Amino acid sequence: MTANKVITKLLKLTGMKVITPVFKVQTKELWLYVKPYKNGCRCPTCDHRGTIKRVMPDVRRWRDVCVCGWVVYLLYTPKEIECPTHGRVQEEIPWASSYARITYRLEYLVLVYSQLTTQKAAAQLLHMAGSTLSDILHRTINRIRDGHRVRDLTAIGLDEVSYRKGHKYVTVVYDLNRSRVVWVGQGKARSTIDTFFNEVLSDYQKKRIEWACCDMSETYIGAINDHCPNAKLVLDRFHIVKALSDAMDEVRKEEWRQVSGVERKALKGLRWILFKHPSNRTPDDKRALDIVRRSNHRIHRASVLKDEFDLFWDYKSEWAARRFLKGWCTTALKSRLAPIRDFVSTLRKHIENIITFIPSRLTNAVAEGLNRVIRIVKNRASGFRSVQAFIDLIYLTIGDLDIPGQIPNRFRTT
Repeated sequence: MTANKVITKLLKLTGMKVITPVFKVQTKELWLYVKPYKNGCRCPTCDHRGTIKRVMPDVRRWRDVCVCGWVVYLLYTPKEIECPTHGRVQEEIPWASSYARITYRLEYLVLVYSQLTTQKAAAQLLHMAGSTLSDILHRTINRIRDGHRVRDLTAIGLDEVSYRKGHKYVTVVYDLNRSRVVWVGQGKARSTIDTFFNEVLSDYQKKRIEWACCDMSETYIGAINDHCPNAKLVLDRFHIVKALSDAMDEVRKEEWRQVSGVERKALKGLRWILFKHPSNRTPDDKRALDIVRRSNHRIHRASVLKDEFDLFWDYKSEWAARRFLKGWCTTALKSRLAPIRDFVSTLRKHIENIITFIPSRLTNAVAEGLNRVIRIVKNRASGFRSVQAFIDLIYLTIGDLDIPGQIPNRFRTT
């Protein structure tokens, strides 16, 4: 076996033949002059073999995976061919994408390592600068997602996620059926979400959306109503419960400010007990609430209203759920608790989009779970200065397209 064949087998060089290896000892670089093996002179568009017209004047170089601390480069002089369909074009390079300066194999490792760890750690493993890896990652993700179309979208969720301090947000659109992110845009204004509906989805796709879930943001509600004529909007259960819990907690804060001494001590630690679901409260929690019932009627009323509202989510018929909400709102208005009355006003404003939960049982729980992954990505990087870098990592980690899986299978080796 010749030395060139040994190098080819050891480095698993697929689709190419080693002509001349050159060892750069001082810089620990291995330059391999190669050529396509049995698949050269093909058109990059139609993959048909063409006629050689001329050889390019310059030798191109592609960086490959490091081996034992040695940086491997592939060198080749591409040919210009005559394709019967597309005319004069540069031949396809089987080990790298057009205009790339690294091989498919290195691109695959960059994508996989960036999914699993920080970009700094991935750069150290691949023996390259962090800025170089960041540029490679951005170009590769953009190239693979270029032309990608959203498909089979029937249930969507909308939410915003902070990517840095100073109220900097991105709007995230989720496919609730497949638990994936389909689109991310900078900001949370109406113009941002309009960009998704106008530029990403066709009129046919917008008509196919049957369910949509979001919080009580007028921006998202208005966008869904305007762009998705056949979608039934469901306001997220989590955000409704949170709004009621905040109103109840505001009552507790008002009472805390008005009392002192022994009375204040009795209210200490009550916040988390009130937030708990009744089924999760311990005997000690129940004794604490019993003391509150006898000592502070306002907090007790707010707590009872919050616990009673939880019964709404168990209803199976819309007419019974609507009757329950009407009675609960009447009782809440009679409580003379300003924060609870404000919540009732909000509830009545969106009651039709809350009732739709009963037949659909749809929530943004999938979106909240994906938001947790997004926060892990953000915390792992200690925040992002560039919103585009944040968006790239979201698409790579939980996007609707398996980006590493788009690399040709024969190059997906470690």
